[in-house]
Amino acid sequence: MQKKRNIIYAAIAVVCIIALIAILRSFNADHTGKYHPRSYQDIINSGIIHATTEYNSIGFHVENDTIAGFHYELIQEFAKSKGLKVQITPSMSLQEQIEGLNTGKYDIIASSMLITTEQKDSVLLFTQPILHNRQILVQRKPSGDTDSTYIKDILELGKKTVYIPQGSPAYYRIQNLATEIADTIYIKEIPKYSTEQLMSLVAHSDIDYAICEESIAKGIISQYPQLDINTAISFNQFYGWGVNKESAELRDSINLWLEKYMQTKDFSRLTNRYFK
Repeated sequence: MQKKRNIIYAAIAVVCIIALIAILRSFNADHTGKYHPRSYQDIINSGIIHATTEYNSIGFHVENDTIAGFHYELIQEFAKSKGLKVQITPSMSLQEQIEGLNTGKYDIIASSMLITTEQKDSVLLFTQPILHNRQILVQRKPSGDTDSTYIKDILELGKKTVYIPQGSPAYYRIQNLATEIADTIYIKEIPKYSTEQLMSLVAHSDIDYAICEESIAKGIISQYPQLDINTAISFNQFYGWGVNKESAELRDSINLWLEKYMQTKDFSRLTNRYFK
């Protein structure tokens, strides 16, 4: 009898250990992000889409006690068409945004994401292009004819240091530009800084050069009359939103909606308000 009792106790102990291991594995998965992004049907069933965007004049910002931003308003329109609400999380780090897609924290990066081969080959699926834009050099206007800091031509960027937000796709363009001019261009990536903040640093002479999207620069150049944004370092390139590689159904749904919405007067008014 005692032997049977011991066998039962041992069996119960084994079951408890297995259950504990399963719980710990589940806990670990939830806290290390090792789980899959939500499916499109999961998003629809929840009634909420989780989006991240940059905190700037184009992405998401507070204006006269109201929330504004091109991408903020556009994702709201998409969500409304699907009967969803949007939960927005501003983030200035592209790396953090992509990690958020991987862990399921975000369903979509609703920012001006340069559609590049490098990111296509990593973890992203891009929507169809929403905007076209180009990278420009932000510098101070010349103080005189002998101002050696002022750059009249991109060929003069050799041996100069340019600043970009950490993780910016402009990094690849600058590397290519250095090859094109057969000289070294030093790149400093600044974490947690937006292109708008870098423009402010240039304006106040903390740094000499920053690389910025032209649409953002034009949106705030009136605040910094001492700045020059007339030197382009790239041709017009396409920008879209990004989702996880496992979220093809969400990407396809957004694309179908964009094809129709981008033909409407509402979209024209939206782009005119932020870019013209």
